Amino acid sequence: MLKEFKEFIMTGNVIDLAVAVLLAGAMGLVVKGFVSDIMMPVVGHFAGGIDFADMKVVLDEAVVAADGTVTVAENAIMYGNWINAIINLIIVGFVLFMIVKAYNKTKAPVEEAPAADPGPSEIDLLTEIRDALKK
Repeated sequence: MLKEFKEFIMTGNVIDLAVAVLLAGAMGLVVKGFVSDIMMPVVGHFAGGIDFADMKVVLDEAVVAADGTVTVAENAIMYGNWINAIINLIIVGFVLFMIVKAYNKTKAPVEEAPAADPGPSEIDLLTEIRDALKK
């Protein structure tokens, strides 16, 4: 069983999948940094200085003690983070589209082989047999 597991793990498909997962994680971090550090400040600038990450709907205000410590944390719906995630998804989808499009251009077009002559049909063969039997 250990030998079968070793053979399974060492196949090219599993290693390729592992590399793809690691690269996808790294790509996700790069895209997240691009969205949060480059794109969102530009979008916020043109949207009147809004930072999407700070957008929220407060359900329950935070309770602060007299000494300034928070006794009950704020309860809020952070929809700004969701907007950032959607922009992140759009950018990742566009990048993947461009990669697949470039990859497809590098592939040579597949030429279809000419169809082989199917030979005589069943009716032709039966007609030949009938004519041979008549002789």
